[in-house]
Amino acid sequence: MYRERYEFWLNNDFFDDSTKLELKNIEMDESEIQDRFYKELDFGTAGLRGKIGAGTNRMNKYIVARATQGLAELICSKGKEAMDRGVAIAYDCRHFSDEFAETAALVLNANGIKAYLFDELKPTPELSYAVRKLNTISGIVVTASHNPQEYNGYKVYWEEGSQILPDVANEITENILNINDFSKIPKISKNEALDKKLLVMIGKEVEDEYIQKTKELALRDKEIDKSIKIVYTPLNGTGNKPVRRILKERGFENVYVVKEQELPDPDFTTVGYPNPEDVKAFKLAEKFGKEIDADLLIATDPDCDRLAVEVKVDGGYKALNGNQTGALLVNYLLEAHTEHKTLPKNPAVVKSIVTGDLSTAICEKYNVKMFEALTGFKNIFAYANIWDKTKEYSFVFGYEESIGFCAGDLVRDKDAVNSAMFLAEAAAYYRTKGKTLLDVLNELYIEHGYYRENLVSLVLEGIEGQERIGRMMENYRKDFPTEFENIKVNRYIDFRTSEDVDCINNSKKETSIPKTNAVKYYLEDGSWYAVRPSGTEPKIKIYMYSKSNDLTKSEEKLKLIEKIVMEKLYSIK
Repeated sequence: MYRERYEFWLNNDFFDDSTKLELKNIEMDESEIQDRFYKELDFGTAGLRGKIGAGTNRMNKYIVARATQGLAELICSKGKEAMDRGVAIAYDCRHFSDEFAETAALVLNANGIKAYLFDELKPTPELSYAVRKLNTISGIVVTASHNPQEYNGYKVYWEEGSQILPDVANEITENILNINDFSKIPKISKNEALDKKLLVMIGKEVEDEYIQKTKELALRDKEIDKSIKIVYTPLNGTGNKPVRRILKERGFENVYVVKEQELPDPDFTTVGYPNPEDVKAFKLAEKFGKEIDADLLIATDPDCDRLAVEVKVDGGYKALNGNQTGALLVNYLLEAHTEHKTLPKNPAVVKSIVTGDLSTAICEKYNVKMFEALTGFKNIFAYANIWDKTKEYSFVFGYEESIGFCAGDLVRDKDAVNSAMFLAEAAAYYRTKGKTLLDVLNELYIEHGYYRENLVSLVLEGIEGQERIGRMMENYRKDFPTEFENIKVNRYIDFRTSEDVDCINNSKKETSIPKTNAVKYYLEDGSWYAVRPSGTEPKIKIYMYSKSNDLTKSEEKLKLIEKIVMEKLYSIK
């Protein structure tokens, strides 16, 4: 089948000469042909993400056009009002991002749907804001987030400003699967679309309002030390202008950018893998930070929805992981809101099912309700979208351990512009108390217990890798460790079946969290771990958490959990 698809793309006049040349150049590489054509690039609830190139299992303008046609058919089915409301479209710094964004806009236009296209690259959270500001029916952002430079992607948002949930994704997928002939996708030229006012370019007005309204979320201003020295790196992505702008307009005057990583670079030449969760991404920031004696290092990923931070300590810098940063932000926000008596009615925080529990203990202290959601901010903000209607709770903060955070519900996605502002504000406030963020984190551990965590990602690429990941999940469900030395597993949740199992009393109940391919195992001492395949990358992920009132014991316990779990998984071939 893959050979037939390859020959069709190679010999069909519909595909352009550059596509055919690229395919001609791999005609002797059977494994490469197979990888490019053995399947269609999946359109999941996260949209599309894959390596750039010619083929059905690659990101290219044809695959983008087909996905957009699937979205267009869904919008058209909802009537003229939805078509007139239109779709907001943003894109990042990656190879072909601007071309893919324009392709999407023109496919929508050819279907009679209005498209609002940003006139330059923008961060993902600004797209979420634009959907809400412009009252569009949908949104698209062309990005592969923090993936390596050979990747690109395509994420779809719905009218609330958050990424689509499975019900919408399934309808789009069904439409996509019915499109067998790329040449039947409607076309329109850019000039014609502009003349008909179907294509509208978004200028600076949306960002101006987004920045202003984000600034209005600030909790402390005059009582903080804005002389704090910050090194910021956008890792050659979209964060350069908005992050620096919001910090400047908040009055932080000592913000220095890593020059080598200031401007957009689709090859990410200075960093390779532009993921701020990886401390190697901070190499240049650390060097610069030491030169100017910076207090804080901040990095955002290429589409500026994720953020990581390092804090000055003992002549160097200490990286905080997503759990630690999230807990610090929860603590800062709830502390400030409580002090100023600005906590909304029925305040709530939402975290993912694989995020640590230190923030839960902090929420209990401030009498704030903690909710859990599946991974992904589309699930985290699903709560806010529901509460908009029911008024049952007020969304204060959402986060996940993979360095995604957002304070408030101005946008409905993780937001590194928002997070950078609040981290700078928190660090500047604690500085007036003679403390760093690390000092505050240690105080939280003393108060609530020592939480330790580790994430192991097994990368298993290609067809064989995907099959092995499937076997790992199936076999582990049937035969998992029930004891870690003297600590027993007393409960587990299989999110695929929605079963919440009490291992001690041998009883079951149903969990309210939507189904997904993941299992979470709880130990009787408060430690836990979870196993799930990645939804966007060829990985199986193992999230491990330990808890103890003693730091050394917590660290030892974490190593024990990792040893036993990984030995079991590695044994599954």
